[in-house]
Amino acid sequence: MSFSKLVFTPLSYVGWGSLEQLVPEVQNYQPKKILVVTDPLLEKIGIVQEVTSPLEEAGYEITLYTEVVPESPLQTGEKLVSFTRKGQFDMVIGIGGGSALDLAKLAAVFAVHEGKVADYLHLTGTKKVEKRGLPKILIPTTSGTGSEVTNLAVLSLETTKDVISHDYLLADVAIVDPKLTISVPSNITAATGVDALTHAIEAYISVHASPVTDGLALQAIRLIGRSLQMAVHNGEDKQARIDMSNGSYLAGLAFFNAGVAGVHALAYPLGGQFHLSHGESNAVLLPYVLAYIRRSCPKRMVDILEALGGTAFSLSTEEASYICVETLRNLIDEVGIPSKLADFNIPEAALDGLTIDAAKQKRLLARSPLPLNEEDIRIIYQAAFEGVIKERS
Repeated sequence: MSFSKLVFTPLSYVGWGSLEQLVPEVQNYQPKKILVVTDPLLEKIGIVQEVTSPLEEAGYEITLYTEVVPESPLQTGEKLVSFTRKGQFDMVIGIGGGSALDLAKLAAVFAVHEGKVADYLHLTGTKKVEKRGLPKILIPTTSGTGSEVTNLAVLSLETTKDVISHDYLLADVAIVDPKLTISVPSNITAATGVDALTHAIEAYISVHASPVTDGLALQAIRLIGRSLQMAVHNGEDKQARIDMSNGSYLAGLAFFNAGVAGVHALAYPLGGQFHLSHGESNAVLLPYVLAYIRRSCPKRMVDILEALGGTAFSLSTEEASYICVETLRNLIDEVGIPSKLADFNIPEAALDGLTIDAAKQKRLLARSPLPLNEEDIRIIYQAAFEGVIKERS
């Protein structure tokens, strides 16, 4: 008998105005001291106050922690965990993009653990997560990472990235309010939006995909495909922001259960070595990875094309799957993300080092419908550097 283990947590409120559920949910845990983890920009533009003011009015003691940076390095996580341990907090609330949410997870869980965060990394750590930690509520302000519904926290290392993965990193409550994404700049909207799209696509072609994750992934692709350009070019479009939030949330559920694969494996070293944002890393690699593995999952590529609003009518599967790749390239170009690695000032001499680090991401590579070895990875990087589509021969 074949079956899939599926995890659909946390308790979630999704939709315009759902932030109103924050205070009632906090009351369920009866905390006295709450740590709010966010980045300084969100505090500056007033989004953080939309979260903290109702809590302060309700009588909760709030400590704001804003030492969050994009693609957070391990040292940032270590510093926050140390701060949390000393603060004796009762709850952690994360507000922001993926980095803020991932750091909030680490703060909540490792506040009650011993040792360094590095001791628990997937690739090199030797310790295991054993305690649930403090209650945590995650509130995304971008439509992209899906961190609010996954059990992962990603950290940047010297030349690549690594994760800590455990179900105790799952939020207790997720609040996904599209209203909070209205002020997100167009470039961040584009990068995080393609990140969410990549989550959905990689979940759909993953070797661990199931009929349930397929439904989530395809609907996420439909929502993002029809709304991403509008959200980028007219950020105040309410329906576009709603579609993007819903699409990102569904994509997060899909990839949490089915996993992501080759695109992410190759993206991690770009972030680690060149500090390219995760969304941009995924975006610049997505067409080249899909083109290379296309013949291992052509029917699924056709499904993706149709979910994006394209048509496969009167086309062969081969033709339609190729058009899927071109459609994605055009979409990424239309939202203003450069189409090749050279455009990000990444030197060709760096490709060998990127390849070595990407090949270490065996957890991710194992989910690819086409097994990718070091030679394959090098070819894909070269294609992405030159901006030329290449396929597995």
